[in-house]
Amino acid sequence: MLPTARIFFCLLLGAAAASGQKFRDVAAVAGVNFRHDAQKSPQKLLPEALGSGVALIDADGDGRLDLFFLNNAPGGNRLFRNLGGWKFEDATARSGLAGDGVGMGVAVGDFDNDGDADLFVSNYGPDRLYRNDGQGRFEPIDLPGDGWSSGAAFFDFDRDGLLDLFVARYLDWDESKDRPCGRFAPKQRSYCNPRLFGAVAHRLYRNVGNGRFQDVSDSVGLDKHPGKGLGVALNDYDRDGWVDVFVANDGAPQQLFRNVEGKRLEEVAVEAGVAYDADGETYAGMGVAWTDFDRDGAADLLVNALGRQGYWLYLRDELGFQPNSERSGLAALSAFRSGWGMGLHDFDNDGWRDLLVAQGHVMDDIADSDDALSNEEPLLLARGLFGRFYDVSRRGGDVFKRRQAGRGVAFGDLDDDGLVDAVVNVNNGPALVLRNVTENPGRSLAVRLEASEDNRDALGARVTLTDSSGAEQTAFATRAGSYLSSSSPALHFGLGKSTPTSLEIIWPNGTKQSIPLPDAEQRIQIRQQPQDPH
Repeated sequence: MLPTARIFFCLLLGAAAASGQKFRDVAAVAGVNFRHDAQKSPQKLLPEALGSGVALIDADGDGRLDLFFLNNAPGGNRLFRNLGGWKFEDATARSGLAGDGVGMGVAVGDFDNDGDADLFVSNYGPDRLYRNDGQGRFEPIDLPGDGWSSGAAFFDFDRDGLLDLFVARYLDWDESKDRPCGRFAPKQRSYCNPRLFGAVAHRLYRNVGNGRFQDVSDSVGLDKHPGKGLGVALNDYDRDGWVDVFVANDGAPQQLFRNVEGKRLEEVAVEAGVAYDADGETYAGMGVAWTDFDRDGAADLLVNALGRQGYWLYLRDELGFQPNSERSGLAALSAFRSGWGMGLHDFDNDGWRDLLVAQGHVMDDIADSDDALSNEEPLLLARGLFGRFYDVSRRGGDVFKRRQAGRGVAFGDLDDDGLVDAVVNVNNGPALVLRNVTENPGRSLAVRLEASEDNRDALGARVTLTDSSGAEQTAFATRAGSYLSSSSPALHFGLGKSTPTSLEIIWPNGTKQSIPLPDAEQRIQIRQQPQDPH
């Protein structure tokens, strides 16, 4: 290694080691006493193993993010109202969100543009759509379809100003199709491999107004591309102004649906380079993050999987997506890990996105056949710096020493202190509420958008921040990603010691707006300027 390269490498290692990122689990003291019930049975039915998602939602319009947990046990979903000061109360009874199905995923979006956050819940069984009355009470709305739904996301597919709904579906499976699986079946059963069951087509519901949705799945082409979907993420990867959809598939090729001007969804994962791993093999795609990791302005893609498959980072460039797990250090970090909910967020506000992953192998008896893997694993915290990942879990706090079967994770600033927090739904275990207590963080800016001519939350907008050093960061307005979960709509920018100088916003309808920032406020809300008819 050349001397200058060695010096630079040592500086990188030193910077990574100096990271003060820390999280503390405050669930118990905050009053969040949720415990997920997987409804485990001797038959080892598949829904027991997959766990459920979690959402951050301002259910009552008080400006604070509340917590909504899904449960496999019917009637077991829970909403916790954020009282401020890291205190929460159970508000499920009055909310109407207890549910009646086997809860899987959740999507949040203001589908009627009335200023209140609405909810969609995917189930094994009939799904549920809920309209918020603005006071934290939710009215169910009929939505056609049943089966086994998983990840979901609200987005404006056709740019008419109304949020449509994409719903991934998992397997062609029900209890009548179950079979004894495992080396010692039928006396001692294991969970079946999803490869034993067929793929199913995902769904797109078009919002036609007045709380009504129309199933347009077949007309946009989804019927031709069935999958085994779990995590769902959104971005405009080709920057044509139309929001695209990525679906993480379990044991099947990953799927990238290019939005063709709001008319159809064209599956392009193979030609884009994200359908398979670097060896051309399928893997168990579960959680997904789709954002600009290396700060070049392009939307990069990260998909996690089971132990011995690795987590896959695809960097976007002018030729498409390029696998980068080896060079980024992610391959070494993830070789024996099994990932689910995750996010790329700047947890220490140094200007680079970091990685937090909930982990645990799907098989509860995996150690019997592979002693390098475990059904319960600690969380992973990796610092991102100059395009590389560094495992800082051991210095991240006691919660990173705890082993559990982590599943859904949602991200957002729960106490408005400028640091991104996280909430974890643990399969068949107690929830984690991770307060970010990072030491000596950098400055940050949280941007909330309010559209007047697009969907009210401006989901699908692209925001570029320029700081006093001349550096740029880009973020995409979405609540989707992770695993079966829905995060805060605020766009978070870590700044280090710099100050923000300007923002450029490309709203979902394609109009641009530039905002000078004379001083570094910690939070800012921007309203869309009406388009000049001339």
